[in-house]
Amino acid sequence: QVQLEESGGGLVQAGGSLRLSCAASGRTSSTLAMGWFRQGPGKEREFVAAIARSSETTFYTDSVKGRFTISRDNAKNTVYLQMNSLKPEDTAVYYCVGGLIVGKYVYWGQGTQVTVSS
Repeated sequence: QVQLEESGGGLVQAGGSLRLSCAASGRTSSTLAMGWFRQGPGKEREFVAAIARSSETTFYTDSVKGRFTISRDNAKNTVYLQMNSLKPEDTAVYYCVGGLIVGKYVYWGQGTQVTVSS
């Protein structure tokens, strides 16, 4: 079993930055494809970013391209989401996910709240 724990959420003004972290335990994250989803108030959960096990391939939803960067440190079993130029519409609960391949996620964290004020 794998446990994922997010941290780094908070309140930030529009234009600011946050870095989310996701620590994996129970299985080394290097064996998993990892990603981030989010769910804003009154919205459906949506894909944000993903990174393959090799770290050479990343994926982003169009609305965050050029602003968000996903990365991983396999030695620390941790995945990061660097979020820059934040907008109020980025306000959401952000969830860390993991699975054997990108797009097939079976492990979910509890989520961390990100609030961007205008």
